[in-house]
Amino acid sequence: MSAVRHRLLAATVTVPLLIGVLGACGYGSEAKKDTSAGVAPKGPKTDGLDHVTIGYFGNTTHATPLVGLQSGTFQKELGGTAVKSSVFNAGPAEIEALNSGAIDIGWIGPSPAINGYAKSHGKSLKIIGGSASGGVSLVANPKKVKGLNDLKGKTIATPQLGNTQDVALLNYLAEKGYKVDPTTGKGEVTVQRTDNKVTPTIFQQGGIDAAWVPEPTASKLVAEGGKTLLDEKKLWKDGKFVITNMIVSQKFLKEHPKAVEAVLRASVKTNAWIHSHPAEAQKALNDKLASPDVAGKALPQNVIDPAFKNVDVTDDPLAATLQREADHAVKAGLLKKPDLKGIYDLTLLNKVLRSEGRQPVDDAGLGSK
Repeated sequence: MSAVRHRLLAATVTVPLLIGVLGACGYGSEAKKDTSAGVAPKGPKTDGLDHVTIGYFGNTTHATPLVGLQSGTFQKELGGTAVKSSVFNAGPAEIEALNSGAIDIGWIGPSPAINGYAKSHGKSLKIIGGSASGGVSLVANPKKVKGLNDLKGKTIATPQLGNTQDVALLNYLAEKGYKVDPTTGKGEVTVQRTDNKVTPTIFQQGGIDAAWVPEPTASKLVAEGGKTLLDEKKLWKDGKFVITNMIVSQKFLKEHPKAVEAVLRASVKTNAWIHSHPAEAQKALNDKLASPDVAGKALPQNVIDPAFKNVDVTDDPLAATLQREADHAVKAGLLKKPDLKGIYDLTLLNKVLRSEGRQPVDDAGLGSK
């Protein structure tokens, strides 16, 4: 099968503070309501609900919800229960929305999921499925950086202090022997935290030498003349690491398991369709990005093509890599060691997978307590 080839910190760091710090690969902080129309609600209401509200980001690492909404798959699986959605630009805002009940289910990066769970002492959310792997690269200005051995004295951007890519870069630099203060980003290599929205402009203007960023920012930098020095997949076993998870509030999971199962079923069907219809899926993704409630503008072909191919959609949450990413954050000094036992509940996902004749996925020992 052809896969779509497809990831504000205080001086004294404590887990409660990190919920506002370790964000996802976002483009700001405000949520926008996605009011685009798809398939109309039809049939019996799932779990008696009038609607289910989902949250996601408007970028290619969130291909599952973008394509699933554009195709109407989520609405079809929920029947007479309407799908509502909110588009977020940063992980902490999405976690806040989940905690307040503004959304029920969300797609989000590993760092905010870890910190949302840790901050609530294991009571706020559960990771219920996977969504995407990969899609993160170190892209450099070839006139300023000759290769991976030419990083000393250079300035490298990441999206946000303590976010998933920031942790990955700090871990990589430490393993290469570079000394960098994790809070200030100063050291033998300068780590500059820069919003993904403006990173391509700063890169073009020469304000940074390189950037460790997710898609589509990485492909935007390449389109501006950058060179990919490292695809983060090369640092992980089998080239797989979690960049996007599915989460749900524990309250909603307990009270409305049929609705959660319906959304998971839609996610699994969407991912299967993406794998089997990559060209159509890429168009659906870009069409959804172009809607005014998401990004408001489609990506140019020389960006969407590589950005789409660099992300692997997956039902497997790749739980073992989540633990490693948490370990990297601890090692970097950005996080106190969290107890992640119980962060996963893959019961409904595995039920859906078995119904599709698929093998269940593993929670790496981090399943429900």
